[in-house]
Amino acid sequence: MCSKDKQARLIAAMMNGDIYDHPADNLQLIETHISWVILAGNYAYKFKKAINLGFLDFSTLAKRQFYCQEELRLNRRLAPEIYLQLVPIGGTPEQPCLNTTDRPVEFAVKMKRFAQSAQLDNMLEQGQLSCQQIDAIAVYIADFHTHTSIADSQTDYGSARQVYAPVLENFKQISERIKNLDYLKHLNRLEQWSHTNFNALQDVLKQRKNHQFIRECHGDLHLHNLAWIHHKPVAFDCIEFNPELRWIDVISDTAFLVMDLDARQQGHFAWRFLNQYLQQNGDYAGLQILRFYLVYRALVRAKVAAIRHSQQDISPTEKQQTEKEFYDYLQLAENYTVKNATALIITHGLSGSGKTTITQPLLEEIGAIRLRSDIERKRLFGLKADDSGASQPDTGIYHPDSTIKTYNKLKQLAETSIDAGYPVIIDATFQQAEQRAAFQQLAMQKNCPYIILDFTAPVEVLRQRIAKRKNDASDATIQVLEKQILNWQALKESEQAFAIHIDSENEPDIPLIIKKIKSC
Repeated sequence: MCSKDKQARLIAAMMNGDIYDHPADNLQLIETHISWVILAGNYAYKFKKAINLGFLDFSTLAKRQFYCQEELRLNRRLAPEIYLQLVPIGGTPEQPCLNTTDRPVEFAVKMKRFAQSAQLDNMLEQGQLSCQQIDAIAVYIADFHTHTSIADSQTDYGSARQVYAPVLENFKQISERIKNLDYLKHLNRLEQWSHTNFNALQDVLKQRKNHQFIRECHGDLHLHNLAWIHHKPVAFDCIEFNPELRWIDVISDTAFLVMDLDARQQGHFAWRFLNQYLQQNGDYAGLQILRFYLVYRALVRAKVAAIRHSQQDISPTEKQQTEKEFYDYLQLAENYTVKNATALIITHGLSGSGKTTITQPLLEEIGAIRLRSDIERKRLFGLKADDSGASQPDTGIYHPDSTIKTYNKLKQLAETSIDAGYPVIIDATFQQAEQRAAFQQLAMQKNCPYIILDFTAPVEVLRQRIAKRKNDASDATIQVLEKQILNWQALKESEQAFAIHIDSENEPDIPLIIKKIKSC
């Protein structure tokens, strides 16, 4: 076994560039609560601390070797160009030798180094993270969740016990380190809320496992573990030390990034990411358990801050900083326990009238789930968003019977979203009064505000917009538009009380629209 003291001497010795078999100028050391990373030239070497924190155990050399190998296996799923090899280190802590054939004294994971400015947390801090990058990240994560391994039904992964064990572990680990009575009051409230909600979600948990949503995920998916490299997102630093923390519900993995964006005061990015993710894989059923996982994820980060705050080698400045981080995450977790004010918002407008364009900033500002008829119609028929379902009007996937199925699906998903405590926007033409009436009735049943966003624009503007469309989920053509105009049903006088009229020929006043929505 390599003691903590020996490891400290080894890390100090590794800061000598002559040890490496490649140029290693300007060495830098990065330390976390569980590891050291040495930046050496074009490479990085990651060492696991000889510690046992309960939820992870790196206390022996054999365990550190095993988990280094696991780190390579898991991260090569998402970042094969970064994770290179296992490096055995021989010699002595004071005079280490890399890639030794002798008996190793330690192991490290060798990685291809990338600029720290490429990490998404740093990009965000520099104001360089864009909406388009958030969309790309959502597509990337959704695709990973779709193709990663599914938990065998015979395993314990995804069971009630396995889901709740790390939740309890959070509370135990935090309470052992935090003695402030005010903080403990917050913690006790959160523990009671978690217990109550966990019990209420038993049936949902069983459904999630039965429907194959328990998969081998990333486990630690937040901005610090994401980078933008060669014009695309790359996730790294998966959880390797505890399989129960990565064989999880995909919505738990997703919740971590949503929470992290919220914690960084980027709520608009959080809602954009969540909506794009759900639009990709259609997992709106995951909303039933999202809030539970958001609280859990905030407490994971609170636990990390508490652990670092309690370590002996911490400076006074970092001690103060980690205490603030801990309390901020504690408050964020409590904020998640309060359900949003729900509303059912539908759009009403011809193709090209700006429904999708304008509802995007709306959903980001009010924190809503958007359901797009163009996407859900194709999903019903096994098509992807960018697949063409084009056909003559009233045929194929646009046959009247298909349209009825589509609106029924939208209604079902809207109900799921509202029951989960989220306002919902239905992005569809809603050209028939009976389609709108069904959603008005749903709003009455759910006792939530019902709002119609009524979009208008001159017909010639609509024609021009449709003619210019590229890479759009909508299959609407000029022919489709002309058919819509012919059969269009304007809002009834009785519907006007619920309508917010939007003339999309010119740039709409988004803050004013939001103000009207919130006043309903």
